[in-house]
Amino acid sequence: MVSPANFNSPGQVVIAGTTAAVARAVEVAKGRGAKRAILLNVSAPFHCALMRPAQDRLSVDLDATPFQDPKVPLVNNVDAQVVTAAPAVREGLKKQVTAPVRWEESIRRLRAEGVEVFVEVGPGKVLSGLVRQVDRAAQCWRVEDSATLSEVMAHLAPR
Repeated sequence: MVSPANFNSPGQVVIAGTTAAVARAVEVAKGRGAKRAILLNVSAPFHCALMRPAQDRLSVDLDATPFQDPKVPLVNNVDAQVVTAAPAVREGLKKQVTAPVRWEESIRRLRAEGVEVFVEVGPGKVLSGLVRQVDRAAQCWRVEDSATLSEVMAHLAPR
C-alpha cells in the first residue's frame, strides 16, 4: 500500500505506505526520471490509511475535548479551506491523520486570503523553503530560539 501523504509544492509529493511499497515506488520514480526520490526517516506512515488505528484512537480523545471557535480563521491543511468553527477544527484534526497534507493548496489559499508573512517556529527551514517554492513573493521568517524570536518580533511589530 502506497499513497500520497503530502502535496508540498510544485513538483514535490511525499508518499507513505508500507516500507516495501514505498521503497519500490522510489525505485520506479527514479527509473522514470524523477529529479529526486529518497526514503525519508520517519517513525510511521503518516497521512495515509495505515494510520487508521491512530485516527480512531485520537478521534475518541478529540471528541472528549472541548473546542472553541478559533479567534483567528485558520486554513485546514486537509482540505485547504478556511475554518472558523470549532466542529470543523475538530474534524480537520481527525482527518489529517490519514489524509494527505495539501500544503501547496493551503499556502495558495492563505495568500488568496491576504496573508503576506509566514513565521516558521522550530528548528530548520523546511516549511519556509516550501512556502517559497509555492510563492516566491511570500515573506518567510524563522523562530528557532529567543534571539530569533526577538528579531522577528522587532521586525514585525507595528511601527
